[in-house]
Parts: sequence; C-alpha cells; structure tokens
Amino acid sequence: MERSARPGVVRRMVSGVWRAVDRLRQLSLNLLFIAVVVFLVAGWWASRPAPLPTDAALLVAPNGNLVEQRSAKSPISLIQGGEGIHQVLLRDVIDAIHAAATDPHIKALVVETDGMSGAGLSKLQEVAAAIAEFRKAGKKVYAWGKHYDQAQYYLAAHADEVFVNPDGYVLINGFGRFPTYFKGLFDQVGVKMQVFRVGTYKSFVEPYTRSDMSPEDREATKLYLDAAWQAYQAGIVAARPKAGAGFARYVSEAPELLAAAGGDAAKMALTAGFVDGIKTADEWREYLREKLGAGAEGKGYKHVDLGAYVDRLREEAPHPAAKVGVVVAQGSIVDGEQPAGVIGGDTVASLIRQAREDDAIKAVVLRVDSPGGSATASEVIRRELELTRQAGKTVVVSMGSVAASGGYWISMAADEVWASPTTITGSIGIFAMLPDLSGPMEKLGLSVDGVGTTPLSGGLDPRRPVDPQVANVLQQTIEYGYRRFLAVVGTARKMSPEAVDEVAQGRVWLGSQAKEKGLVDKLGGLDAALKSAAARAGLTDYDVVYVEKPMSPRDQLLARLLDNGDEPDGTQPRPSLVETTLARLRSELQALALWNDPGHMYLHCLCEAP
Repeated sequence: MERSARPGVVRRMVSGVWRAVDRLRQLSLNLLFIAVVVFLVAGWWASRPAPLPTDAALLVAPNGNLVEQRSAKSPISLIQGGEGIHQVLLRDVIDAIHAAATDPHIKALVVETDGMSGAGLSKLQEVAAAIAEFRKAGKKVYAWGKHYDQAQYYLAAHADEVFVNPDGYVLINGFGRFPTYFKGLFDQVGVKMQVFRVGTYKSFVEPYTRSDMSPEDREATKLYLDAAWQAYQAGIVAARPKAGAGFARYVSEAPELLAAAGGDAAKMALTAGFVDGIKTADEWREYLREKLGAGAEGKGYKHVDLGAYVDRLREEAPHPAAKVGVVVAQGSIVDGEQPAGVIGGDTVASLIRQAREDDAIKAVVLRVDSPGGSATASEVIRRELELTRQAGKTVVVSMGSVAASGGYWISMAADEVWASPTTITGSIGIFAMLPDLSGPMEKLGLSVDGVGTTPLSGGLDPRRPVDPQVANVLQQTIEYGYRRFLAVVGTARKMSPEAVDEVAQGRVWLGSQAKEKGLVDKLGGLDAALKSAAARAGLTDYDVVYVEKPMSPRDQLLARLLDNGDEPDGTQPRPSLVETTLARLRSELQALALWNDPGHMYLHCLCEAP
C-alpha cells in the first residue's frame, strides 16, 4: 500500500513543480510585454509636442548623415551598442526651415553643424536654399561650430553671422575621388575577374581589374568634379561675398595664410572673412541668450529643437483629400524584396503600385538617390512607373545626389525629370563581372571535375575558368543590354539611339551638364519637382505623403532603442581617419555581396557624390 502511494506522490510533486515553472514563464512573458508597452507609451508621451515659446529660435543641429530615407536597423545593433553613423532625414530639415519662415513663434534660425557627418552637395544646396528663403522672410540666421569641414561650412556660410570656436578651423580642401584598386590583392591570391562590358567610360569594374585609374575614367571624373567644385565656390561666393573674394587664395595658399596667423586656424578664417567672430561654447550660448532671450526657467536661450518642431509640424499639418505621393529609391538597386536603405526591385515596384491604386494620390514623384545596380530590378521599377503613367497618373522623377546608371534607367518612365545642378547622373552603360576562383583553389590543392549534359553546364561556376561559349553568350547579352539602354533612353528623351550613344558610353555628368545634353528636363530640388507634379495633375490644394513600407512593431521598437534623434546633446564623436578608411574598404568589398541579378547584368556607376 505504501509503495503504490509513492508514485502518486512523486507525480503530484513533479506536476506541482511544472505548474509553478509554467506560471513563472507566463509571468515573465507578461512582465516583458508590459515593459515593452510601457516603453512605447512613455516614448509616445515624451515625444508629444510641447507648447512653442514665442519669439524663439529653431535649432537645426543635424546629428549624422543627411539622407533621403533612413536605413533599416538590425537587432544585432543592440548588442554592438549602435549601428555606426546616425541618419537625419533631409525632408525633415527642409520642411522645418520652410515652416519656420512663416511661423510667428519663430524669429531666428540657429545652425550648429558639429554633428553633421556628411551630405552630398546637392542635399546641401537644398538646405541652403531653404535657409535663403528663411532669411528673405526677414529673420536672422546664426551659425556656430567647434570647427567646420567643407560640407559643414557650406551650410554655415548661408547664415547672417558665422562663429567658430577658438581652437577651431574652416577646412576647405576641394573635391576628389580616389577608389581603392584590388587587382594587386587578387593577383596575389590568384583571383581573376572575368569582365564583359559596353561603354568606354564604364569604370565600375576597374577597381577589380586594374591597379590604377584608366585615362577615360580620369577624364570623365575630372570633368564632373571640376564642375562640382565651381558650383561649391559659387554657392559660397553668393552667400558670403567677403569670403568669396579670397576663396581661391584661402585654399591654394593655406600654409602661408596660416603662418601669417601664427598657426591660429580660427584667426586665419576670421581674417579671410569666412567667419564673423570667435566664440567659445559658453560665449556662444550667452550671445544667443542676449539675442533671443532666456529659455525656460532662465536656462540657456529661447529655442525649439528640430525634432520637436518636426513632430508638431507633422501633427498639425492640414490633410487635403488630394495627395502627391513620394516614393524614395535610395541605395543600390537589388533584385527582390529589400529593407529600407537598399532599393529592392520588388519592394519599390510594390510601393509604386500602391500609389497607383490609391485614388487619393493624383501624382507620383520618385525621389532617386542611387548609383544603380541590378539591371533586372531596374527594369521592374521602370515598368511599374510606365504602368502608372498609362493609368493616367502624373509621374515626375526628382534626382538627389546620385541618379546614375540603374538610377538613371528607373528615371526613364516619367513625364518630367528634375535634377539638382550637382546631381551625378548619366553613366549609361552595362557590364557583367564574374569571379574566377580556380587560382586560389589550385594553391589550396583543390580541384573540380565532373560531367554536364551540355557544353554550357557549369559554365558560370566560379570554381572554374569561364567557358569560352559562356563568355561569348555573356558578351552578346551585354551588347544587347546596352542597345536596349540606348533605346529606353531614346524613347523617353525623344532622342535617336545614336544621339544617346554620343553622351552615353558609361560617361558621368552633373545635373547642369545633363540638362544641356538633353538627359534631364529641369534643374531644381524635390520641392520644385513636387510643385511641378501637382501642377501637371491640376492640383492647387494637396498634401504630400511618403509611400513607404510600414515598420513592423519590432522595427519600431529597434528604432526607438537605437536612434538618439537629432538633439544636439546626442552629437556623435567624429570617427578617426583610420576608422573611416577601414570602414570604406569594408563597404567597398561588402558591396559585391549585393550583386544578385538573375542575368548577372548590372547598371552601376562607380561614382561618388561631391
């Protein structure tokens, strides 16, 4: 009797322990869920727009790169403690400055550029144009920096008054493009790159097949960099004439001017008229306090941060029934579905289709900021735009910093194409490149052998040299692809294939040059393109909406956890030169992993936005 009772007791004990563990598990999950909800609610509550002070300044202190679209963040970033350089939406900066120009609560603009990591010249020009409109409204603009690099100074120069820290400087060093060439490394390990291309100036493959810049690439690069440099100087001269008078000497005779200033770079900038005064951070804050009044509880100066102002702007904006939809295409063009920051052919096509099928959206603007990529994915996007036009909706393309090669291809189904004067565009050419890894495999004592049903079987296997028949097929395919590119551009631009070929061959142009060559219709930024799209659609009262893939709850949580926003207190440390160089090398090699075109054909430009 006693023995038979023991198993029952044991079962009851095990069952009790299991129920306790299960309840503990449920309790832990519930607590985690509650914590997440509390975090999101607290974030929402904290982000609610606070009342605007009267006669305040709008503080524009971008913390990170100015981008058209934020890249998706990965969960591993939580473990790594962040994901590199932060990103600030260009449209947030521009929209805030435009709204502040007519906002009675805002009487001045304060620009602090220390946190801005980078931006293409075309983006800087769009922000500078917004600052100019702000000044036309009779409101003052003040700028300060611990130091200014070339991009930072372009924005600061458009202020009424510019100040620099006593230990600071204004570094103007011109534009350059210096790719890393990997052929020597590949030769050492025995890797060969099999290249098939059309276009004398199609230089994307050169870092993998040469050890230096080709004469053709050098010629084309110098042409567009010289034009961009002239545009940069013209912008500084127009905004700040007293600096413009000695601009060329400030750059070319920097050692002599610095010696004359006793090695004091801040004094050198002041003498040359690049800044109006030298102030420490506390002196700067006190100066703003005198100009704008004391802030809340007598602390600091009266101002509102960009992030808080944008939140209020979005919340209070009217929402007319008619809309102009904006689809952003930023990054390399890749086949299939891709996260934000990379142009997935299927992803962007789906967004365009969504805009087309939305009856409230009367016009679509494709904002392109891309050097190109997959030929297949580029055509998927272009075709979707073509269908949108056939459905009777206006389609306008607005080119950002870069809209070249595949970025230009996807622009060829628009009623109108706008480019910034310093947009990099063109690069009409095509190539295929396949790695031959037979050399390093042989060094490792590895061999490949087998049989196939046809001479082409295994012809694209990177472990073996490319079969001559496969090479012949690829070259013919590339040549046909180039003729197709010429035809697509010719139809869109109303040019003969021969006329397109004269400005093609992979050659890169600035927007102003492309306008002269007939490759774009008009020069201007996104705001001008939006107004043109609305006018073409017959709209006078309309809302601008961004058609984007909705963020999942997980992505929203990650964004809140990883993004420190645009606040000046969150300014990220400037990376060292070694860190920057290593990151660039890693990025150049990792870019090869994005090559997933089914036909191995690519419309990609090896070009950098100045």
